Amino acid sequence: MLSKFFLDRPVFAWVIAIVMMSAGGLAIYNLPISQYPPIAPPSIAIEAYYPGASAETVENTVTQIIEQKMTGLAGMLYLSGESSSSGSSRIELTFEPGTDPDLAWSKVQNKLQLAMASLPDVVQRQGVEVSKSTRNYLIIIGLISEDGSMNGDDLRDYAQSNLEKILSRVPGVGEVEAFGSQYAMRVWVDPDKLTNFHLTMADVIGALKVYNVEVSAGQFGGAPAVEGQRLNAAIVVQHLLQTPEEFAAIPIVTNPDGSVVRIKDIGRTELGTERYGVLANHNGRPAAAMAVRQAAGANALDTADAVKAKMKEMSRYFPPGMKVVYPYDTTPFTEVAIHEVVKTLFEAVFLVFVIMYLFMGTFRATLIPTIAVPVVLLGTFAVLGLFGFSINMLTMFAMVLAIGLLVDDAIVVVENVERIMAEEGLPPREATAKSMDQITSALIGIGLVLAAVFGPMAFFPGSTGVIYRQFSLTIAAAMLLSVVVALILTPVLCAALLKPVPAGHQSADGAVFLLRPFFRWFDRAFAGFRDLYVKLVGRVLAKKLRYLLVFVLIVGVMGVLFQRMPTDYLPNEDQGILLVQAVLPGNSTLEQTEAVMNKVRDHLLIEEKESVESIMTIPGISFGGQGQNMGLAFVKLRDWDLRQRPDLKVEAVAGRAMGAFSQIREAMVFAFPPPAVMELGNATGFDFQLQDRGGVGHAKLIEARNQLLGMAAQDPRLVKVRPNGMEDVPEYRIDIDWDKAGAMGVPISSIHTTIAAAFGSSYVNDFIQAGRVKRVFVQADAPDRMLPEDLNKLYVRNTAGKMVPFASFASGHWTQGSPRLERYNAFPSINIWGEPAPGRSSGEAMAAMEAIVAKLPQGIGFDWTGLSYQERMAGSQAPLLYAFSIFVIFLCLAALYESWPIPIAILLTLPLGAIGGVIASTWRGMPNDVYFQIGLLTTMGLTTKNAILIVQFARARVDEGARLTVATLEAAKLRLRPIIMTSLAFGFGVLPLFLASGAGAGAQRAIGTGVLGGMVTSTVLVTIFAPLFYVIIYKALGRHRKRVTMKHIVENGSGGAVA
Repeated sequence: MLSKFFLDRPVFAWVIAIVMMSAGGLAIYNLPISQYPPIAPPSIAIEAYYPGASAETVENTVTQIIEQKMTGLAGMLYLSGESSSSGSSRIELTFEPGTDPDLAWSKVQNKLQLAMASLPDVVQRQGVEVSKSTRNYLIIIGLISEDGSMNGDDLRDYAQSNLEKILSRVPGVGEVEAFGSQYAMRVWVDPDKLTNFHLTMADVIGALKVYNVEVSAGQFGGAPAVEGQRLNAAIVVQHLLQTPEEFAAIPIVTNPDGSVVRIKDIGRTELGTERYGVLANHNGRPAAAMAVRQAAGANALDTADAVKAKMKEMSRYFPPGMKVVYPYDTTPFTEVAIHEVVKTLFEAVFLVFVIMYLFMGTFRATLIPTIAVPVVLLGTFAVLGLFGFSINMLTMFAMVLAIGLLVDDAIVVVENVERIMAEEGLPPREATAKSMDQITSALIGIGLVLAAVFGPMAFFPGSTGVIYRQFSLTIAAAMLLSVVVALILTPVLCAALLKPVPAGHQSADGAVFLLRPFFRWFDRAFAGFRDLYVKLVGRVLAKKLRYLLVFVLIVGVMGVLFQRMPTDYLPNEDQGILLVQAVLPGNSTLEQTEAVMNKVRDHLLIEEKESVESIMTIPGISFGGQGQNMGLAFVKLRDWDLRQRPDLKVEAVAGRAMGAFSQIREAMVFAFPPPAVMELGNATGFDFQLQDRGGVGHAKLIEARNQLLGMAAQDPRLVKVRPNGMEDVPEYRIDIDWDKAGAMGVPISSIHTTIAAAFGSSYVNDFIQAGRVKRVFVQADAPDRMLPEDLNKLYVRNTAGKMVPFASFASGHWTQGSPRLERYNAFPSINIWGEPAPGRSSGEAMAAMEAIVAKLPQGIGFDWTGLSYQERMAGSQAPLLYAFSIFVIFLCLAALYESWPIPIAILLTLPLGAIGGVIASTWRGMPNDVYFQIGLLTTMGLTTKNAILIVQFARARVDEGARLTVATLEAAKLRLRPIIMTSLAFGFGVLPLFLASGAGAGAQRAIGTGVLGGMVTSTVLVTIFAPLFYVIIYKALGRHRKRVTMKHIVENGSGGAVA
């Protein structure tokens, strides 16, 4: 056998172990670190801006045009578009996980070129941006002026002009989104003065286009030149203008009397900003904010570090008083959480060592399984490097759980060697050789079964599959490596380290002198407990039916409890960040929004000063879109070490904030911690798209939405069902009488240009400021575009050169319209969020929504998006994969035992471990989430392992000719010690997870609770029920039993072929 080969070659065994450890050490050095593996499917975003356009105009002229060309893209899952009344259009294309983002980006870019020619001229001139990035912000960079020498506009211009492009070139950065914009030359026109001079907006724009130009005038002596030419110089006529004074001096018209009307005569010029719709404040000071999204597949910590290093490098060139702040950063949580799990890893190793020392009594025996830990763990890191995984929460949890499982193999070997030495008085080497003959098949069986438990999870589809894959492959690799180490290295260590034990003595006799009495007492106490246990198993085997009923009852209770567990995706964590979103009534102004955000700031900085470090408020923008009635705040909490008290945790802070914000009458303000995996959007509940599939129109879609919300409110399976968007708001519609306009000789194009420029701002061309090219805009001055009456100040010149007042051919009225229109998979849609009622699963909630949609009018359809799309993909396959796991375990066991019935006896024990996990999680109020399912799988592995240890020995004794009941009782007696030892080692290994607090504790507790509960019941119940199932299954196959037993009696009688 393998073990014998290495017992003769101990150096070879050590060489293999050292190679495994070296490979792992190198891998750790090179492996990237992240909170989660790249879960989100890669997405490509297309962004365009149409100044002054309404949401409907943007949708019809930009969003739909681009959307229609996005066809034939391989691997695209879904595409969503939104058009807002701030003039922005954003289309997001989501691809299958695993798609190469660079390839997807270039394909989208190629398709976009087909649409460019059909887009409005102003959109084409401003450019359409295509970026590859994830949904969530990785880090937000703020700029503040400590001495107050720069205002918000100055800071925002510096951010966009000097930093945005540099940061977007940092490796790992997908997109940099600046809140606010850079300087622009603003020409503010007074319509009354314009009319007095008989001028129109078109005249002003025309003058700017003529005078603000870059002229290419050639050169003196340009080639081909005459022979003997001695001069070659460029001719400069004019450059782009640079200062407000230069723009103010531009002549619009020169009158016959020689007088000149200049820009300064009909308005004023100033260095303003491109868009005035977004502000930013940090702790009440004016600020600039830039949000960095990481590129799909990039490593979060590396990217954030690179961004901070680049900012540090750039800060040497900052104007005096300017300082960088990071009001929102997701990476400290990742670092602290990974650090906590690593700490847990060391705690687990220590606790496992203590348990082993308690049972084994000698330091030498304890050292052998302890040596296996670093060998296997480092070997597993090498496997991670091979698969291209990262060091993340899931791979580290797999390591922590693996500690308890991997020492088991070594414990089984050492315990068996010591037992043989104590019973038969053999020297360590011979005892090891004999022991390995007995248990090699059990070790291989346990290794294969545990790998079989976790293996199928690697085939889970979608984002959930990414989570399972990282966990399952890590733990399966650790299990298989631990078997390899138990077969190669552990026997060598046993032969080298263990001292011979005289027959009849216990290993505890070789313990440290001072501790010897304690270990002898412990051994006596355990022997007494074991005798009681054997009596109990004897009773169980005598009263089979009664205990079978108990088993059925246990399975029933587990089923009921499992059904009643609420479902979730991932546990919420205190990530040290709080988000606040404010929505004011539809027609509120930026000034009103800023006032609300100031109240939010004051509450958090004054009332919550113990837990809040800083707050960045951004009026004018939110997760639901852009608009003057929207506000967003990023709240950075103090370090976790300073927030140990429960009332300083993020949930408590958010709860109190919600109470305070409910007193704000003029706005709806929500404070909420970010979801566990931000890349997948709002992770609680479902993400639903109600679609207009039949072209019924916006009004009918809103009607259907209201019907759906009404029915959802009545449904007991649903809570918090709400639209994620903006309500329709009043809009002023201008009706132009074409006939009247025609009769007056007014060109339609002039009408459109005049009103668009006056109220919506017209992008004319560019100018140079601080060595950079920036934009020139014309617009009516603020006092002249505040109310509908201001339209009467506008005049248009007709073909005869006369000025015609706007009111003579146009009238207006108020209507309703949406400030933000959404599309999903090329249909108009409305995004709806909601959650399952307590005790209900998200699957049930999704089914309820589908049932409600079926009752809506013809032409209304639906689709799932984001996390719900992934859940739909994964949910249907979960039962199938569990079933497949059990099937693979069955096949492995059948092959191992050369028997079909024995695996059934082992599989029947599975619910005995699961019930503990279910009870523990229910007791702590934890949901059935991804971590619970991972814990349940681990428990299944532990349960089968305990059952294998008993059944393996019982089977061997029966094959040697012992009576069934006697063999089973003997197996139970012999295997109790290693089972309790390995289970306690495993239990204490996960205890630090169960008791975790601090960063990342949500995930640690979720996984620790299920596993610890399962460990308790699987140890207590499996040791009682596994012998029972083995006896029942064996007796059920009577003829087969007689044949086997007779064969062995004959063999034993005729010379004893079997020992």
